[in-house]
Amino acid sequence: MYKIAVMPGDGTGPEVVNEAVKVLHAVAAKQGFKVETQNFDFGAERYLKTGELLPDEGLKDLEGFDSIILGAIGHPSVKPGILEVGILLKARFYFDQYINLRPVKLYPNVWTPLKDKGPKDIDFVIIRENTGGLYTGMGGASMVGTQYEIATQQMTYSRPIVERCMRYAFEYTKKRNKDNTLTLSQKCNVLTHVGDLWVRTHEEVGAEYPDIKRDYNHVDATTMWMVKNPEWYDVIVTSNMFGDIITDLGAMIQGGMGIAAGGNINPEGVSMFEPIGGSAPKYEGQNVINPLASISSIEMLLNTLGEEEGAKLIDKAIYQVLESGQIKSMAAGHMGMSTSEVGDLIADIITKM
Repeated sequence: MYKIAVMPGDGTGPEVVNEAVKVLHAVAAKQGFKVETQNFDFGAERYLKTGELLPDEGLKDLEGFDSIILGAIGHPSVKPGILEVGILLKARFYFDQYINLRPVKLYPNVWTPLKDKGPKDIDFVIIRENTGGLYTGMGGASMVGTQYEIATQQMTYSRPIVERCMRYAFEYTKKRNKDNTLTLSQKCNVLTHVGDLWVRTHEEVGAEYPDIKRDYNHVDATTMWMVKNPEWYDVIVTSNMFGDIITDLGAMIQGGMGIAAGGNINPEGVSMFEPIGGSAPKYEGQNVINPLASISSIEMLLNTLGEEEGAKLIDKAIYQVLESGQIKSMAAGHMGMSTSEVGDLIADIITKM
């Protein structure tokens, strides 16, 4: 029995989460394990009514679950940053979800802006350190609103924070067993202290993995090669802010936000899985949003729980649906079927496998 907390969130979040949970139950029935879900209303609606984001008692409640499914966070009536910091970042830091896992995989018949590139070329994974660096909020501001205003935001990393991310990345590359190459994406020529720490850790931890090839790209070069030669990459490991940027590029070359999923992972604790796209409030209630990213996030959830065969069923079902051409586009309103119909189709394929 797995206990899964569900945070549907805002906008179209509840719609895509419904389909993700539907597919999760289909896999559970097929594989012979049980799933119990419980919804939590943390999001914009609760905040607008009560002023409450993610309270400490809410975090305590979430501790009792094996994993968390998140829909989306964001609302036009709430200033950007309030929900993201008060819910998403608060959960990431509280549960020490120090890995952000982002598969970049192009499925058949999915459009990519990269000419002459196909599924065999775009199939790599980005591992982003998720709890350190600039996003810790270290810094401050002085003389705000004057012509002399000063603001600082510090990129701070300790060896333990970098090393645990690096060890996860090497283990992941080993288990993935594709090209057995781990590329560090950093900016050590300018970030001479933090960048050097990442480079040395990559080399020193890598010495323990003689079967894994080590490579290095400056992060700006990474963005070029992801576009020109995505087939060069197997697994990329990078720091928090750089990872935040290049994963959006990864989402675009795999077909857009409708197919891009992410995991906020604590390998020893509670992890949280979500579609990369936002809450898309303009599509709310229309049953036209693409749920594949949310469904794909369940594949990562199952892998993290050790239900690897169940995870493979989801990947196979998505591949089969997209290869068949039944879904016409990844864009909301242009799929050729509704949100719920996509979820029904994936679940039905899994049931019949």
